[in-house]
Amino acid sequence: MSSLAVVPPGVVLIVGGLLLPFLEQRVRRLALLLLPLATLYLVWLVPDGAQLHARFLAYELTLLKGDALSRLFATVFALMAFAGGLFALNQERVAELAAAYCYAGSAIGVVFAGDLISVFIFWEAMAIGSTLVIWSAGPSARRAGLRYAAIHLLGGVLLMAGVAGEIAATGTLAFERMALDTLPRGLILAGFLINVGAPPLSAWLPDAYPESSWSGMVFLSAFTTKTAVYVLLRGFPGTELLIWIGLFMVFYGIVFAILENDMRRILAYSIVNQVGFMVTGIGIGTEMALNGATAHAFSHIIYKALLLMSAGSVLYMTGKRKCTDLGGLFRTMPLTAVCGIVGALSISSFPLTSGFVSKSMIAEAAGTLRLEAVWYLLAAASAGVFLHAGIKFPWFVFFQKDSGLRPAEPPWNMRTAMILFAALCVGFGVAPGALYALLPFPVDYVPYTASHVVFQLQLLLFSGLAFFLMLGWLKRTLTITLDVDWLYRRVGISLAQAFDRGVAVAWQGVTAAAERVTRDVVRAVHRHHGPDGALARPWPTGSMAFWATVMLAAYLVLSYL
Repeated sequence: MSSLAVVPPGVVLIVGGLLLPFLEQRVRRLALLLLPLATLYLVWLVPDGAQLHARFLAYELTLLKGDALSRLFATVFALMAFAGGLFALNQERVAELAAAYCYAGSAIGVVFAGDLISVFIFWEAMAIGSTLVIWSAGPSARRAGLRYAAIHLLGGVLLMAGVAGEIAATGTLAFERMALDTLPRGLILAGFLINVGAPPLSAWLPDAYPESSWSGMVFLSAFTTKTAVYVLLRGFPGTELLIWIGLFMVFYGIVFAILENDMRRILAYSIVNQVGFMVTGIGIGTEMALNGATAHAFSHIIYKALLLMSAGSVLYMTGKRKCTDLGGLFRTMPLTAVCGIVGALSISSFPLTSGFVSKSMIAEAAGTLRLEAVWYLLAAASAGVFLHAGIKFPWFVFFQKDSGLRPAEPPWNMRTAMILFAALCVGFGVAPGALYALLPFPVDYVPYTASHVVFQLQLLLFSGLAFFLMLGWLKRTLTITLDVDWLYRRVGISLAQAFDRGVAVAWQGVTAAAERVTRDVVRAVHRHHGPDGALARPWPTGSMAFWATVMLAAYLVLSYL
């Protein structure tokens, strides 16, 4: 076995990311492309089983453990880092690039970690890296970054508490399938669900991601939520609760994306929606459902990055992100529009795209188990996806009314990154065998049957018809969509301020009462012991002798009791 097979692939991106600020610009651009390729090479050198151990306190950590599931996620993460680096070659904020590569490397570290402590270490490194990516966008992103960090630190606390409890209860660090039957495992699941964007804290994603730079959101879309999907696949497959959490996420994302005016917030809500499909598949738990969730995570990283590259190119060339400020851009940005449409078709599971061959496996698994309600809800959700991401995003950004903007196409590297991912969306859709070969279980599924193709086309075409019939209602206005984050951004602050005022009033009352009691005590002491007090006056000798005799007599009596 090659000695490179025991090198953790994620370390290459982490170390390389830390060195990026010290490199000259040309060398840095070359490193942005070579580091992910070197990582991808190392990913495919990792054999199955535990390969690298390390001692930490009294525990033995497994830093590198390979199998088909970890290899698939690490592969798409490395591809994402390459395409994201190519897209971001013009990014002048070196801190963002360094943080993004450390973030990507930490995600790969999670998928190759073989124990709970290693998962937690890389998990928290991801939180730090992603927060820095958001903050790198400038002062406008600082508050969103703080809220993002607070939510993910909460998730880290829950995860660490669960890990500590699990180790104390079982005596093992192994990260493997767990039944949801103890409090520590419930805490671990809660920590994972926060990162996956599950309710009630889903709003962290559309709150923070759109505030990052034109290149930053491309990186952010790929790693946090999909790493959470990976750990759910690894730790909680078949947990029925996840079916209903996933379905909630699916429709939550659709409703808020339809209401949104900001093109990047539309796509942010779409991330929650699409991850909901994966969480539902994990909850179903059969081999086909888990294959579907895994394949859909792979496809989603690519087509979502493509959509955000298209949106990022528009933002980069126009400086605008509101649908009400955009429109008619296909005239001068035809390549960006075409790539955005390919991504939109793929997320909508249009035949001959990657979304069609992956998402349908989850619905098929629900049908096989006769989960009729789940199957119908997933079918309805697929139509909803076409409404908000398949049509709404490209229509309001590239078509609809002419905004008068005439931006040119973005630089060559941004166009190349989009073309690469558009080709992958179509390539995996046309020839799904290459994707199916990477899945953790044998695949016995044929996506291109007449009934499936016709059903999906009918679903999408009627959804498209509904969009244009309701176009007057769906027309965007300069409004702000309130989400759950409003509770801690506005109501939470108001409650905290009211609490502070209440505590201040209560403290003033306590201190005033303490001052009154102290004054009363001082007056009483002064009254008895002061210069004119009863105990300060001279007493006659006879009185002194009398009271001394009384006290001695009392003491004598008490001594015999």
